[in-house]
Amino acid sequence: MQSRTIYLIGPMGAGKSTIGRMLSRELNLPFLDTDQEVEERCGADIPWIFDMEGEAGFRQRETSVLEILQGEPPQIIATGGGIVMKEENRRLMVSGGFVVFLQTSVATQMLRTAKDKRRPLLQRPDRKQVLTDLYKIREPLYRQTADLVVCTDRGSPRQVIREIVEAVQGG
Repeated sequence: MQSRTIYLIGPMGAGKSTIGRMLSRELNLPFLDTDQEVEERCGADIPWIFDMEGEAGFRQRETSVLEILQGEPPQIIATGGGIVMKEENRRLMVSGGFVVFLQTSVATQMLRTAKDKRRPLLQRPDRKQVLTDLYKIREPLYRQTADLVVCTDRGSPRQVIREIVEAVQGG
């Protein structure tokens, strides 16, 4: 039985939600997505929160969710791509669980987010540049926070799950 919460971090399109759901079934743990949790708790979707409160307001809501989850039993938590931007969020995840950085290339992100209209930071014509810039800023923070780095560009989600399960079970 997994004794710690597993946090999945990484850029948009890395597969955090997909891998998270599969991992939760594999380890028989509840699955939670911080973006969905923020939306449910404030009764508004993320684009609206960004419009009304800006990115800073959204990040504060993420921190509140992480703080609430600290006392919960072990679970699988998929996070928003920018959750690592706040030092407090990084500290909460590191102290509260096992952190997995799902690493992926900008090219893969472009493919996986091509039709997505719900990502406020991508609603611009220069999407590739936005993703590249975000990755440069966030990638060192992902690495610094992670207990494990798994590339999701190649191979199946099953292989990614296997790598994570082996790592958390000490295999």
